[in-house]
Amino acid sequence: MLSVPTHKISFKKGRLSNKVLLDLYKRLLHPRLIEEKMLILLRQGQISKWFSGIGQEAIAVGATNALEPDEMIFTLHRNLGVFTSRDVPMEKLFAQWQGKKAGFTKGRDRSFHFGTLEHGIVGMISHLGPQLALADGVALAHKIGGEKKVALAFSGDGGTSEGDFHEALNVAAVWELPVIFLIENNGYGLSTPTKEQFRCENIADKGIGYGMESHILDGNNVLEVYAAIKKIAADLRKNPRPVLVECKTFRMRGHEEASGVKYVPKELMDTWAAKDPIANYESFLLEKGILTKKEIVNIRKEIKSEINTAWQATVALPIVASTIEEEMGDVYAPVSSEHLAVSSGQSDKTEKRFIDAISDGLRLAMQRHDKLVLMGQDIADYGGVFKITDGFTKEFGKARVRNTPICESAIVGTALGLSLKGYKAMMEMQFADFATCGFNQIVNNLAKTHYRWGANADVVIRMPTGGGVGAGPFHSQSNEAWFTHTPGLKVVYPATPYDAKGLLLAAFEDPNPVMYFEHKALYRSLTDIVPDEFYTVEIGKANVAKEGAGLSIITYGMGVHWALKIVEEEGIDAEIIDLRTLLPLDYEMIKMSVQKTNKALVLHEDTLFGGLGGEIAAHIAEHLFEHLDAPVMRVASLDTPIPFAPSLEQNFLPVERLREQLRKLVEY
Repeated sequence: MLSVPTHKISFKKGRLSNKVLLDLYKRLLHPRLIEEKMLILLRQGQISKWFSGIGQEAIAVGATNALEPDEMIFTLHRNLGVFTSRDVPMEKLFAQWQGKKAGFTKGRDRSFHFGTLEHGIVGMISHLGPQLALADGVALAHKIGGEKKVALAFSGDGGTSEGDFHEALNVAAVWELPVIFLIENNGYGLSTPTKEQFRCENIADKGIGYGMESHILDGNNVLEVYAAIKKIAADLRKNPRPVLVECKTFRMRGHEEASGVKYVPKELMDTWAAKDPIANYESFLLEKGILTKKEIVNIRKEIKSEINTAWQATVALPIVASTIEEEMGDVYAPVSSEHLAVSSGQSDKTEKRFIDAISDGLRLAMQRHDKLVLMGQDIADYGGVFKITDGFTKEFGKARVRNTPICESAIVGTALGLSLKGYKAMMEMQFADFATCGFNQIVNNLAKTHYRWGANADVVIRMPTGGGVGAGPFHSQSNEAWFTHTPGLKVVYPATPYDAKGLLLAAFEDPNPVMYFEHKALYRSLTDIVPDEFYTVEIGKANVAKEGAGLSIITYGMGVHWALKIVEEEGIDAEIIDLRTLLPLDYEMIKMSVQKTNKALVLHEDTLFGGLGGEIAAHIAEHLFEHLDAPVMRVASLDTPIPFAPSLEQNFLPVERLREQLRKLVEY
């Protein structure tokens, strides 16, 4: 049993009943006793890693119990008290930490890298900061839906140096979102003290720059945390806005157990040991006669028994096993065919430019899905830099068509947060090049969420891409291959107005994250007859852009038009396959064409090395070798950044090299 210290923390009972006070005590004790068990098991090699929250329990327990049960919390490594306070079954937690299939991630991730929407909890990924923007998304859903709810997101002191921290707070402040950003300032980011992380005296001071109310709490005082968060949350439900709360605390063990605490001065450890949140609160309850020593013994005994029983039950579970089919099957959420529709052929058809087809698709999606929210820089009244959303705010309102700050990472995270609340979200990257600023959210959070713990990630990211318009190295890159290498994303790249509309509508019907690439040079240069009605083009299915028998050209986007032009000029009998979807690829269509023509050339605007063409060529060489009458050839842009001057840009692009390679392939 913890020794009762001399009083180091000032507790104020206020109007809290003895029942609430005792409940908070038990909820404080629960994570501490689980941790003590875990530390023993770690030394025994029964779990692989542990991030201890000993000394910090009052923050998670106080904050969680202050919120309503259905208000969502975004946690970090040391927030076990959130999970126990939300009554997450211990067997499920233990299965998670043992890597068993009964855990929340089926053995695919560890510790607190998961969520359980049933309990209103979304855990972290290893990268610090991204969970804050997800809280923005949930809070935005509350605000749009008129729900009087708040979201709460944890950050450590180290995480406040991340760009994601700034972006999430900035967006929340600008949009007046009901979010509590709760900072656990435990003095160290691993071994780096706060004085080497930032120069302001308190983390709460950072709220000033965002025009944000902020508070400093004693993070070891469970009653102070509970009362303050309860009061703030009640106010935010009436007057939505973000609030920054800094809780001063200390972690009594290393960043994780292998780190140790040798870098911490002994006097500092002794000072904070005397401020232990459980020992001090226990002392307070004993003094007030609310708790007896006998009751303490019985409570501890009961909780330890529950822990041991749950652990033994989990140990008895078999080691996780799976199949290739199961693992691949869980990468994507299933797509219901009932949401897809081919054109009836009976509706009116209108001549539409490529850009008009995209705008038409967006408008129909907004009409079809009341809970679809569009976000992007300048997309509201201005209509976007390409005017694709011109007039949308008048038709759908500013709540659903939202101008964003220049915070790409936060907006991707906000989109994911919206999807956790059952919304659909579209983010427009002003240019595909700027996706680098949101890359972590896309490839580590958005792409992996469904596979890791089965949550919704219903987000479309529009990516204006491509060269040929003299826009230089930062507005013309073809970066689709960055994303085709990321399982969990779907990547589409239309080449025609018909496909532009149909693939976009299909992307909104698909519950998975879709990267939608649209070539800027096609916006106003390409026109076609397109149905006015709702229809979809199936994601994952290629199209024969031109029938032929002499050779196969496998391409997408602008490459389709280059290929059509050159084979006509050269009089080449070629079959042109428009991939349309780059992830997942339509290998069956590739197979059928190569078996028919016996020669293959892969073309793309992206640079050659590491481009998608290498993957396609390798697949053909491995699986269709016996059908080939010539080597598989590749044509792509130069392995340089894309230059600005028109003459240099034309040399960079693969058009003339395509002509040369086609002649070689014909003559082979």
